[in-house]
Amino acid sequence: MGTAKIVNTREDDRELNAEGCGEDKDNCCRKGTVAEEIKSLSTLVKIIQTLRGKNGCPWDRKQTPQTMWKCLAEEMYELLAAIEADEPDEVCDELGDVLFQLVFIAEIYRERGKFDIQKSIARSAAKMIRRHPHVYGAISVNSEEELWTTWENIKKEEKQEAEIKKAAQLKSGKKGDQLELEVKEKENQDMCMKKTASVLDSVPAGMPALMRSYKISERAVRAGFDWKDIYEVIQKASEEWNEFIHALSVGDKSDIEMEFGDVLFTLGNVARLAGIHPEIALNSSTCKFEKRFRYMEQILAERGVFLKDVPRQELESLWDKAKEMVF
Repeated sequence: MGTAKIVNTREDDRELNAEGCGEDKDNCCRKGTVAEEIKSLSTLVKIIQTLRGKNGCPWDRKQTPQTMWKCLAEEMYELLAAIEADEPDEVCDELGDVLFQLVFIAEIYRERGKFDIQKSIARSAAKMIRRHPHVYGAISVNSEEELWTTWENIKKEEKQEAEIKKAAQLKSGKKGDQLELEVKEKENQDMCMKKTASVLDSVPAGMPALMRSYKISERAVRAGFDWKDIYEVIQKASEEWNEFIHALSVGDKSDIEMEFGDVLFTLGNVARLAGIHPEIALNSSTCKFEKRFRYMEQILAERGVFLKDVPRQELESLWDKAKEMVF
């Protein structure tokens, strides 16, 4: 198998070169080199450039990172559905669609003179190598806990270096009163950062709520804040449910919302301690409900009946049948 090595180009922008694996091309498990993979990616870039060019597609030409983010989110969920269905061909197609959205967004930034997809790839490659010193360096880790500690420490160092670099760029690009004002503002921000620095800082605020709650809990656990066992959390979930019932009886909408959120957050911890991801579990249950509901719709359509016109008792009987037929 070929080995990858880092070749220095610029301070923060590195690229990976690959050496041949020494095998016949048809028998090589990689079936191609990194250079060939980049060539394929370049083809995709050229397609996007054509679509956004003078004689390209009007829809593609008017897109922005903000509008393409929505497309990317949709494709990500389609990829999730393909993975959940365990359909390799669909996963292959959906991965390609996700890649297209990513390259499309990068191309918009290239047009603005900011960066291109190769720069993103180089930074990601360098970052992954840097964050795995136990694989690419001389550091040894003896447990998963040590691995995560090393990972988080490296991320903190990266963040500090980025702040220093940003401050240096600020000083070099501004003069006079404007520079003094922005430097003071930066110093104030740094002071706030020192006071509020948290292991939770790396969790994106824009993540879907259920997924973010899971990530927040994971980070808290790595810092040493966790339940004794899953049964303790189940007991807490029961308490939160009772508080939700009480809020319902009082009727204050804001309290009802908060208590229901507490129930969801606690159940997320139950899932974590059970070794499952709440987002995946919820998606599986939603898919199961969807299949059974569609089964009911099909049966009623064959009868020429609308679901809203079916008596409740008959609906319950039909739902029981759907549960028997669809798993």
